Formats: sequence, structure tokens, C-alpha cells
Amino acid sequence: MKPIKTLITIMIAFLFIIVSGAGTDAAPKNMHVHFINVGQGDSIYIKAPNGEDILIDGGNKDGSDVVAYLKKQKVKDIEVMIATHPDADHIGGLDEVLKAFPVKSVYAPKVSHTTQAYKDFLIAVKNKKLTIKTAKADVALPIKGVTAKFVGPVKSYSTSDTNDWSAVLKVTYGKRSFLFTGDAETRAETDMVKAKKDLHADVLKVGHHGAKTSTSSTLLKATKPTYAVISVGKNSYGHPTSEVLNRLKSYKVKVFRTDKQGTITATTNGTTLTFNVKPIY
Repeated sequence: MKPIKTLITIMIAFLFIIVSGAGTDAAPKNMHVHFINVGQGDSIYIKAPNGEDILIDGGNKDGSDVVAYLKKQKVKDIEVMIATHPDADHIGGLDEVLKAFPVKSVYAPKVSHTTQAYKDFLIAVKNKKLTIKTAKADVALPIKGVTAKFVGPVKSYSTSDTNDWSAVLKVTYGKRSFLFTGDAETRAETDMVKAKKDLHADVLKVGHHGAKTSTSSTLLKATKPTYAVISVGKNSYGHPTSEVLNRLKSYKVKVFRTDKQGTITATTNGTTLTFNVKPIY
């Protein structure tokens, strides 16, 4: 009888290991969204649930802070780099990021600029032997486990002000979603709504650092965010403006600010959503 008992014990133990292993594999993976504190500028790093790395903008001219932050996060390469528009406080550091990491693909809207920051970005892309892919509405990113699609720009705008050209990206993981708006202003926001783009999101990256010409009531009605992150630093523009803060308050949106709280990190497994700090409003 002893050999039979021993065999049964081994079989039970083996089944326990299989069941335990299956439970571990079934556990949902996390997606991390880092709103990096780059002062008066934008830089957002997304670690997708299956390990891919996405970078939206690179802060100001000195990209060393973004490079250092990515290295701290143990980033080895970047699958997708997005330059939302040519303004120096968004693309200024991307040339240094391109020099520091292997980059698989680069997306940017089809609008150019004459600034040195934009020229440096183009040179860095060329040196990597990459071709810029057009960021515009309905273009999807090949990221596993999530839906990542541009919802703007939906049309062409004047080249005298590139803000409305901003590449606006929506990322959805499970039941949770994020909307990254660059510096898109009211006209672009209204055009996205009129084009019936799906703008609903749990987390809104506030447009243009809280300028009164962005984050309109039209956008907030369409997005219905629970949380908003303002990427902003010391500036002479009055960002974030009281108009935008009051608008967010009227829609009962909980607000985070990089100038007061440093880098803001959101973590989600597709169901739950947590932040590294508490909202300040």
C-alpha cells in the first residue's frame, strides 16, 4: 500500500504545482505611465503590459533629464517614439534620447518648423536611419496587449501655430484609458469631437500645460476624465491658468501637477488604477 500512497501524494503535489503556476500566469500585467517632471514641457514614458516602451515627447533642449530617467527605469530600447509637434518644449530632448537608445519607430504629425530644436530632431532621426511615420487620426500603434491609436489631428491647420497639429494619442488597456493631447487647442479639440473620435478616458494629459486655450468644456464633456495630469514648470505664461483649473473643478476632475508633485506615475492592470501620489485638487 505504501507505494500507492506515495504515488497519490506525488500526484496531488504535482497537480498543486500546476494549478499554482496557472494562477500566477493568469495574473494581469501592469501598465505604467510616467508623466516625467521636465519643467515647462512634456515627456511621457509608457511601459506597456508586455514590456514595450513608448515615449511621447522629450522635454526641453537639454534631454539629459529624460535620458537619465529612462535609464533609471532600466529602458534598453524604445519601440515607439512620438513627437507630438515641433515646439522645443516637446521635442527639444528627443535628439539626445535618439542618441542614447535604439529606437524602432518614430511618429510625428506632417508639419515642419524652422527652429534649431526641430532641425536637431530631424538630424538625429536621419542618423538612426529611420523614417518618420505620420501621426494622424486613426493611425494605430503596433503595441501588444493594448489599443493605442491616434485620434488627432483630424485635419490640416495653419503652420503659423503648430499646437493644433499636435498628435493626440489614446491608449486603452482593459477597462482603463489615457488621452495624451500634446498642445492641442480648442479648435483641434472641437474638430476631434465633431469627427466623432472616441475621446473618453480615465486620465487626461491636460493640453498645453494648462493654457486657457486648451482643455475646453467641449473636450471635457467628451473625455469625462476622472483624473487630469498637468505637465508644467516655472513659466511666464501663467500656466496652469485659473480658467482651466476652474473648468476641471467644475467637472469634478482630480488634478495632479508635475511642478508641485514631481513625476506622476499611474499604474493599471486594466481594471484598477493607482497613482504614486494623491491628487492636489
